[in-house]
Amino acid sequence: MSGKFDVIVVGAGPAGLTAAQQLANRGFKVLVVERGKKPGSKNVFGGRIYAHVLDKLYPEYVKEAPVERWVRRERITMMTEDSWTTIDFETTKTEHRSFTAYLTNFVEWLDKKAESAGAVVIPEIPIDSLVIRDGRVVGVRAGNDEVYGDVVVIAEGINRLVLERSGLAPKLSPEIVALGVKEVIKLDRNAINERFGLDEDEGLAWVLAGYPTHYLPGGAFIYTNKEAITLGVVLYLSHGYQLDTPVHELVEEFRLHPLIKRLIKGGQLLEYSAHLTPVAGLNASPPNLYGNGYLVIGDAAGFLLHLGIIIRGVDFAMESGRVAAEAITKAHDVGKYDAETLSIYGKLLEESFVLRELRAFRNAHKVLIEPRLYSDYVRLINKVLARYFDVDGTPRRLGSTLLEAKGNVTLMDLARDAIRVVMNL
Repeated sequence: MSGKFDVIVVGAGPAGLTAAQQLANRGFKVLVVERGKKPGSKNVFGGRIYAHVLDKLYPEYVKEAPVERWVRRERITMMTEDSWTTIDFETTKTEHRSFTAYLTNFVEWLDKKAESAGAVVIPEIPIDSLVIRDGRVVGVRAGNDEVYGDVVVIAEGINRLVLERSGLAPKLSPEIVALGVKEVIKLDRNAINERFGLDEDEGLAWVLAGYPTHYLPGGAFIYTNKEAITLGVVLYLSHGYQLDTPVHELVEEFRLHPLIKRLIKGGQLLEYSAHLTPVAGLNASPPNLYGNGYLVIGDAAGFLLHLGIIIRGVDFAMESGRVAAEAITKAHDVGKYDAETLSIYGKLLEESFVLRELRAFRNAHKVLIEPRLYSDYVRLINKVLARYFDVDGTPRRLGSTLLEAKGNVTLMDLARDAIRVVMNL
């Protein structure tokens, strides 16, 4: 690996490949280096992609992209060991708003787009550090090899070792990341449709809280694919020390819960994976998103929106890649890639949905790490409904039933937490 490129992209995920494709389409000589065996091999996510950004970047995606199912049904469940309460939303509208997918397949599709545009993608190249001279990033270093570029786009994901080794980002703290553990379970297509109440190309997105994480901050998810179910558990690392069982066992316990067990009966485990994910939005960003000779995009920049029941990462990653390509194009027109010129990246992010939405929900993670949301309130909701529906000749009003069931939760707690949720989510 040697030579000189206009742009070097570190990481062949949705962010990096989008930037590479956009730049190569504009005539830039682009090199993408990926530490995995192939693009997408190191990428892990829940299983859902919001499609609005694809409308702009790849209008043909509806026919070409490896879509599993279009999400038409949403479920939110508060789960205890022996009871559960579910909100179920379904729509007959057929707009292509979001879909389930295997990220490896989706990234392979993006890779083909980037290479078709002229980008050079080389896998199995772990980058050790950035090459910095006179305060400017001028390339990347892998072992004894150095490759040079006018600008380096850092899209290495949440495990931002290159940024850390180069002194451009601190080590991740437990407060800003969560650990996700995921399984893919093969099921017959008809069984999926029947058990989850879906038509042929319809998909379900399901989030659950309470029991799956032993009532600690985090949750579980289920997504339906054509012939498989993706399910997993996500736990905030800041509360991991309170866990009384290994994290990987949470998924097994969740899979064996009475509600889930019957839905995946007869299924075959195909895949198991684990991955860190940013959950603090801009609070997980490195000190600078751009500098002399470099830009940071995607998960490495903290560009993931986590609102508990809605988690968006791929659309933010791809949009940041598009914006980075536009910023580099403008810097090229000026003829400089210093921090001042590349500051246009920040301005363009401000104009896109990336920073608008992340700033609007900047304090969401401070609400979502409140343990009461996953313990007291989950138990309270199920206890209230269990008592209310338990008809034994005793008069039960909803208000008095709530007061009887609230346990250690005070009315002040309820009011304060309700206000925080409404104000920040």
